[in-house]
Amino acid sequence: MITSSETIKLDESWKVALSSEFNKDYMHNLKAFLTQQKKLNKTIFPKGSEYFQALNLAPLDKVKVVILGQDPYHGPGQAHGLCFSVRPDIPVPPSLKNIFKEMKQDLNIDQPQHGCLIPWAQQGVLLLNSVLTVEQHKAGAHQGRGWELFTDQIILALNKAHDNLVFLLWGSYAQKKGAVIDRDRHLVLQSPHPSPLSAHRGFFGNDHFSQTNQYLEQYNKQPIDWQLPPSSEIHLGLL
Repeated sequence: MITSSETIKLDESWKVALSSEFNKDYMHNLKAFLTQQKKLNKTIFPKGSEYFQALNLAPLDKVKVVILGQDPYHGPGQAHGLCFSVRPDIPVPPSLKNIFKEMKQDLNIDQPQHGCLIPWAQQGVLLLNSVLTVEQHKAGAHQGRGWELFTDQIILALNKAHDNLVFLLWGSYAQKKGAVIDRDRHLVLQSPHPSPLSAHRGFFGNDHFSQTNQYLEQYNKQPIDWQLPPSSEIHLGLL
């Protein structure tokens, strides 16, 4: 549950950058809303300790790439705090399957047998949803409750702290969310969403993974190893 910047489980670098947000009215209102939903016995994903998983796995000073999502998966066991990612024992969702297909086409990387993207996060890929919670089986149920304001501040903090980040904006929602990015200082790559409804309109063939690594190398940053290891090699203590 959201409490305050002093007690919340949040990486120190992000806590310093975002501490003032926890005292604002919108965050108090968001906390009250989530508390009410729990009192009504609503099932909320992900669990409270994972609300800020994306930030904890990719500290502010380590971020190199940002992938923007919309809101968490709303099926049981799927969401664990990283956009597009699921735990290793959960079937790979359709959009993530298409992401893996594009990786194969772009980088000739074999498609993984699981959908856990923790290894990307550990390399500095911030897998950020715009809305950090959702009600079970109700997509978008927590939109407009304040999370969007908070995640806007995350993007602004990245703008302030870094040069030469790569932002991957897939779909109109992410592109609207990314309007605040300083495109003179960062690389912004846009395409349709990887959803089966839109992937064939330009997500496939966007070459975003190779373009990302070329840009990082251009600025003397370690490229991302997009090849996911077997699920047995992923540190499950983080899940």
